[in-house]
Amino acid sequence: MTRESGRGRGFPAGGTVPSQAVPESRLHKLVWFVPSDALDATRDAVFGAGAGRIGDYERCSWYTAGTGTFLPRAGADPTVGEVGREERVAELRVETVVPVEITGDVVGALLAAHPYEEVAYELYPIVEVEP
Repeated sequence: MTRESGRGRGFPAGGTVPSQAVPESRLHKLVWFVPSDALDATRDAVFGAGAGRIGDYERCSWYTAGTGTFLPRAGADPTVGEVGREERVAELRVETVVPVEITGDVVGALLAAHPYEEVAYELYPIVEVEP
């Protein structure tokens, strides 16, 4: 993908630069936080459910390392740490795209594959543009 061709980053082929926003989003950005040893399992799950497709590419995602913090309260059954003690855990922030019509299936697949009792994830509408 090259900037000169106008392809990539959601731009159509042919070098046309978009000029108008599409009124309703057809894609969501799904973001989740996961320990590195569960990265492949969660990516496989969301991609298997249909996420991560951009044009002629599939399994598209981006991730970076960070530190997650949490304090399990009474009644929690934490995968990491113990109730009543704040934890700091090395995690990855993972992002991919999801067509709106399959968002529920993709999130369900993520939740089923993720090792945490409470999965931290976010969904954002993507503003699309057309030429």
